[in-house]
Amino acid sequence: MKFFITIFFVVFASTVIAQDPHFSQFFSSPLTLNPAFTGKFDGVVRAAANYRNQWPTINRAYETGTASVDFPIMSKQIPSNDTWGLGFMGYTDKSAAGAVAFNYFSVSTAYHKGLDEDGYKQLGAGFQVTYSNMLINTSKLTFEDQLTSAGFTKPTEEVFNNSTLKSSYIDVNAGLLYSASTTDRNNYYVGVSLYHINRPKQEFTGINYNLYPRATIHAGGYFPVGELTTLHLSGLYSNQAGAHETLLGGAMQFIAGDPNADKPTSFYGGGWVRLGDALIPYVGLEYSDLRVGVTYDINISDLKTASESRGGIEISLIYVMHAPEGKGLPCPKF
Repeated sequence: MKFFITIFFVVFASTVIAQDPHFSQFFSSPLTLNPAFTGKFDGVVRAAANYRNQWPTINRAYETGTASVDFPIMSKQIPSNDTWGLGFMGYTDKSAAGAVAFNYFSVSTAYHKGLDEDGYKQLGAGFQVTYSNMLINTSKLTFEDQLTSAGFTKPTEEVFNNSTLKSSYIDVNAGLLYSASTTDRNNYYVGVSLYHINRPKQEFTGINYNLYPRATIHAGGYFPVGELTTLHLSGLYSNQAGAHETLLGGAMQFIAGDPNADKPTSFYGGGWVRLGDALIPYVGLEYSDLRVGVTYDINISDLKTASESRGGIEISLIYVMHAPEGKGLPCPKF
C-alpha cells in the first residue's frame, strides 16, 4: 500500500510541476497571472471567470475553472494618481477524470503608485495569500490488480482508511507591475510574479512534497492602427522547477459603429502560440461592460497523437462596471 502511494505521488508531483493551473488566455485571468493586477482597471468592480478543459480526449485529463472579483478601495483617502485594489478569487483544478482535485481561495491586494501627475504611469506591487485544499477520491482510482482482459473489472485489494484523502496548505504569492500610456488609446505594461514563495508542503500518508516556486515574466500592450482598429499584443515566460512555457501572440480589435460612443461593441480575432506545444486561435466579443473570449488549443507537441491534436477549449468572461465619474485612465487589457 505505502509503495503504491509513494509511486503515485512521485508521478503526481512531476505532473504538478508541469501543470500549475494556467490558462492560454492568461491575459483574461489577471489574479492567477500576477497579484499586482489587483485593482488595475478603469472602473469600480471587475468580475472574471475562466474555464479550461485540457486534453479532453485523454479521459478528462485537466479541468480548471476560476471566478474572481476585485475593486479599488480608499480612493478618497489616497492621492488621485494612485490606485489601491482588493481582490478575492476561488478556483478549482481537477485531473484524472476528477479523481484528484485542488480547490483554492485567494485574497490579494495591490497598490499602484502614480509616477506622473495624471497617473498615466504607475508602478504597482501586489501580494496574495491562498488557502489550498487537495482531495483524492480513491473510489475513482484504478489499480493494476483490477486489470483483466475486459478492462479494470476486478475489485482491488488496496485498502484505504478513508475513501477520500485530504491535504491543505497556505500559499504566498507576490508580483510587480509597471504600466504606462502616452495617449488615451494606448497602454504598455511589463510585470513579474512569483508564486509559492513559501514552498508550501503537501502531505499524504507520510509522503511529503514541497511545491517549487513559479516565476513569470509577462508583458503586453495595445495601440491604435486605424480609426476603428486596435492591435493588442501580449506574451509571457513562466518557469517552475525546470518546466517552462512561453506564450506569444496578439489580437486585432474591430470597433463596430461609432468609435466615440460611450461603450462601442468590438470584435476580436487573433491567436497565440505556446512554443513547442500548441497553436491557439482566439475570437472575442466586447459588448457594453462585458467581454467574452474563446480559444482552442491545437496541440503540435509529441502528445498530439494521443490527444488527436486537441489541446483543449477555453472560455473567459470579464465584466467591468464603470462609473460616470471614473478617472478614464488606460489600463492593461491584454
